[in-house]
Amino acid sequence: MVAIPSRHKSLVLLAGVIVLQVLMLAVQIKRDSEGRLIRVWTVRAVSPFERAGSSGFGWFRNAWRHYFALQNTTKENEQIRRENDALKLQVAQLQGKAAEADRLAVLLNFRKSHSDVPMITARVIGTGAGTASLMIQLDRGERDGIHKNMGVITPDGVVGKVVEAYPNASQVLLLTDKESGVGAMLANSRIQSPVGGQGEPLLVMKYVPNDDDVNVGERVITSGMDRIFPRDLPVGTVAEIKPGNPFKQIRIKPSANLERLEEVLVLPSLRPLETKGEEHPSNAQPAPIASSSPPAVRR
Repeated sequence: MVAIPSRHKSLVLLAGVIVLQVLMLAVQIKRDSEGRLIRVWTVRAVSPFERAGSSGFGWFRNAWRHYFALQNTTKENEQIRRENDALKLQVAQLQGKAAEADRLAVLLNFRKSHSDVPMITARVIGTGAGTASLMIQLDRGERDGIHKNMGVITPDGVVGKVVEAYPNASQVLLLTDKESGVGAMLANSRIQSPVGGQGEPLLVMKYVPNDDDVNVGERVITSGMDRIFPRDLPVGTVAEIKPGNPFKQIRIKPSANLERLEEVLVLPSLRPLETKGEEHPSNAQPAPIASSSPPAVRR
């Protein structure tokens, strides 16, 4: 230990006695509002350290709490995102079911309005695998009364004809296929001429002479001469007319939406029926035949 010089011992002793005396006085002296003086000094001396410690602990506690809060927020966001995706899927499914219900309601109303005409409702379950053939497959077949060469329609118009029938399914060649055709006529002039496909959305009306009057927008309906479809079913409307040699080049927009078929009607008989928007003109003349002798419509 370091020795204290003898001349300073008295000063150290004096200082110690003074400090002890001050402390004793501080213990004895009271302040009205703050208590004993020693307590006031102690609180003032310790308070800065307490404030610093409390601030540091509070910052650490808040950081820790925010860390776990962010983790919980991330989990909640993931859960909300999954629920949102599930709700979107449900909305899409409900919209699909609503659209299906609307289509089925149209079919049902169509069948009710033609209750005297036998029809078989079928659902489209597939399309042709090849690009050269425009074909659809139905979920009804021979067991349901469907046979080859039966006409297939929707409430909007002609779709095609059955080309193959199996026990529980059948295949339909669409009207737009190159090998397909239907006996047709112009609704106003009643000029008869077959309509066939070209492998594209528009149809072609064949063998109409250049001197016959045909107007864009004129309705084309079935003639019944092919023995597949009844008379007066909508086939389409004239979309384009060009002069040709020796016949007009007439392109027809199909009445039925052949690119979005989901439910169809198969006609087991040739019993005539009226479709929506059908009106026979009051000045309709007996159906003239196109002046040429075209080949028979493919069946």
